Amino acid sequence: MEKFVSVIIPTYNREYCLQKAIDSVLAQTYPYFELIVVDDGSEDNTCSLVENCNAGIVYIRQENKGPAAARNRGVQAARHNLLAFLDSDDWFAENKLEVQATTMREKPAYLISHTQETWYRNGRILNQRRRHQKNSGDIFNQSLELCAVGMSTVMMHREIFERYGLFDEGYPCCEDYEYWLRISAEQKFLLVDWPLTLKNGGREDQVSSLYRMGIDRFRIRAIMKLLAAGDLTAKQREAAMTELQRKCTIYGKGCIKHGRLEEGRYYLSLPETAESQQRQ
Repeated sequence: MEKFVSVIIPTYNREYCLQKAIDSVLAQTYPYFELIVVDDGSEDNTCSLVENCNAGIVYIRQENKGPAAARNRGVQAARHNLLAFLDSDDWFAENKLEVQATTMREKPAYLISHTQETWYRNGRILNQRRRHQKNSGDIFNQSLELCAVGMSTVMMHREIFERYGLFDEGYPCCEDYEYWLRISAEQKFLLVDWPLTLKNGGREDQVSSLYRMGIDRFRIRAIMKLLAAGDLTAKQREAAMTELQRKCTIYGKGCIKHGRLEEGRYYLSLPETAESQQRQ
């Protein structure tokens, strides 16, 4: 198995924190990697920052198209079959690549793995809720409820993209939620049970913050897409319908509460529409 890893960092106007992400990759105990930074149309000094690193980083600039498109561009440019991702406001523990790549070589039946992560907010460690607990094996049902895999924790074989396609660029956020659903319907995830990824949350420029008022509508859309594909088992389809009903009820009632009656009624009726489509 090839030992080299392509590490992909998508970034947009993150000059203030990108250096820390880059440095965490360059400081890895595992020397067999290439680093690709995909600049998604930044208007700050991202380009100069990367150039000043003088570390053989592959720098790609594109028009602003969102995180899914930036990651896809990195995947297409990557030279190696093992790929890892790092959001530009996160950073790796110094042995992240070494531990994860070694574990994947030892367990070749898995095409994708993720790690535990440590969250910081305002400089303090944030205790994660039980529902955010990372799991190994079949994570499909957990992935329906929430985004069960941290993007910056992932390492996967290129074969995943060859089988399941790239990230859906139609999602301005929750593109990772949609992708893990797509994969976990068939693939088991390997958990490397160490906190090898570190995150700094709670900032207003994060995509999850920018779309927090309506984020569930993207998850609902992802479940509808999955159901429409028709590739689920009977148990998976039942679980997907149950979660669709739950999310639509919460979101639909929220819309009505805030005076968006038409939108609310649409989402409250959506599970019935999906059920009808499944019977056809």
